[in-house]
Amino acid sequence: MAIIKVKQTGSPIRRTKDQRATLIGLGLNKMHKVSELQDSPDVRGMIRKVHHLVEVQEG
Repeated sequence: MAIIKVKQTGSPIRRTKDQRATLIGLGLNKMHKVSELQDSPDVRGMIRKVHHLVEVQEG
């Protein structure tokens, strides 16, 4: 499977609990932190849920 890099660009302050939990599930908890994850439908769904808070880099 391919690897994708996810970088947190938005703050979780004033976001719902499920969006905060999704960021933690992606391995992100601080601004500008980068997490490398395997590209899977589960991860893509999590990214879609918080797309306004993260930036995705392929490869």
